[in-house]
Amino acid sequence: MQETRQNKIARLLQKELSIIFQEQTRAMKGVMVSVTRTRISPDLSICTAYLSIFPSERGEELLANIEHNNQQIRYNLGQRVRHQLRIIPELRFFIDDSLDYIEHIDELLKK
Repeated sequence: MQETRQNKIARLLQKELSIIFQEQTRAMKGVMVSVTRTRISPDLSICTAYLSIFPSERGEELLANIEHNNQQIRYNLGQRVRHQLRIIPELRFFIDDSLDYIEHIDELLKK
């Protein structure tokens, strides 16, 4: 269970990461990356971000690209939240496949 401070920082990081991804994917036509959820460790050193990627077929490719550019994303995040946080947490990214799972359940129910 996360504490109030952890929740506030997680929401801040989610908002700022979504803005960073929106700016970066604007040049790529037909691709959208959303930050669906963020979790931060109790010592505020690790941020786990769950990404929803559209189209989902390119999810693994885009996640590999995001992992490759992790330091640049962390730097951009640090520039955006430097007045709110003293230490910028390490970023870990995972694909949030809950929408695909819901779609699969709907297909099964229709049959």
